[in-house]
Amino acid sequence: MNKTELVDAIAKDCDLSKVAAQRALESLLDHVVKTVAAGDSVQLVGFGTFAAGNRAERTGRNPRTGEDITIAAAKTVKFSAGKAFKDTLNQK
Repeated sequence: MNKTELVDAIAKDCDLSKVAAQRALESLLDHVVKTVAAGDSVQLVGFGTFAAGNRAERTGRNPRTGEDITIAAAKTVKFSAGKAFKDTLNQK
């Protein structure tokens, strides 16, 4: 499912126009990004938690030359699925 298909599904489920559904989705995503970028987490009970994480500097290998290279430390995003989400995935 891509963003357009998700907007269509939200519009249908919530009896909204596609424009209103798209604005709501973009607002949600914008707030998640801003909150995680500020160092806080976003917890949606039953769905999951978005949080910032840190990846340490590490050594890698240039596949073309075989030379060792240093890969810089970076911030990353972590997502931990909630119990209800996991349970839905693991239904038999």
